[in-house]
Amino acid sequence: MYYIVYGLLYAVSLLPLKVLYLLSDFAYFLLYYVFGYRKKVVMDNLLRTFPEKTEMERIMIAKKFYRNFTDNFIEVIKLVSASPAFINRHFTGDYSLCHKLNEQGKKCQALLAHNFNWEMACLAVAANIKQLFVVVYMPIGNKAIDKIFMKIRTKTGAVLLPATNMRNAIIPYRNEIYMLALVADQNPGHPKNAYWLNFFGKPTPFVKGPESGARRGNTPVLFCKMIKIKRGYYKVFFEMGEENPAQLSAGELTKKYIEFLSRFMREYPEMWLWSHRRWKWEWKPEYGEIIN
Repeated sequence: MYYIVYGLLYAVSLLPLKVLYLLSDFAYFLLYYVFGYRKKVVMDNLLRTFPEKTEMERIMIAKKFYRNFTDNFIEVIKLVSASPAFINRHFTGDYSLCHKLNEQGKKCQALLAHNFNWEMACLAVAANIKQLFVVVYMPIGNKAIDKIFMKIRTKTGAVLLPATNMRNAIIPYRNEIYMLALVADQNPGHPKNAYWLNFFGKPTPFVKGPESGARRGNTPVLFCKMIKIKRGYYKVFFEMGEENPAQLSAGELTKKYIEFLSRFMREYPEMWLWSHRRWKWEWKPEYGEIIN
């Protein structure tokens, strides 16, 4: 099954992006206008986040999101056969902060979000930073698809660690100078084992892992975002979130990240994964205090 699926994807990936984007346009039409894929989730999330906007403004954001959503998957297919030159042409960034930390011999964390196009970012960052790029990922249930994504994501040197066994998987790299990439806006497995903070006016749980690891090792933390310059072209930005996280109290680093994420979502709302059920948990007193 793996070889059949990979072979088909490779053949399709050889098509020019202009042709592939025709497939993306068709997929957008089906998802938004025909099937309404998670449209209620998307519109509810946008209403919760931007109550001050008109309904028409939220609809426009939703349409741009769906276009980015389908482009994301079409671009992943292109990555199956994409050369390093293609990747560097379509995904640029300022890596000077990453280089500075590497020269200082410091490991670091990069906290990102469900932000398009994270798959292309994985390849571009791995190819352009000087430290080892280690990415925590959630294994896919289908073994053939999981193997294909592993092959794509590691083609420029990234090392992938399964989130289900991260503590053991990272042991071979503990003496390396690495950048550890973590998607920090995901839902926690259980709301009781989370930091609860106000996120766009609603108590929301955030995973503790990124902060606890950074504080334990006093590992500098970079906040990361990607923006779309034009169709098929992206740029990544890094900023110092906290250079000495061990000095912060519990929850403070996560709060800084949320403030960063909120600014990004307000500035580029079409770039976030609105179909993600981010606010599915309701706060209860037994979950602990809400950090302000």
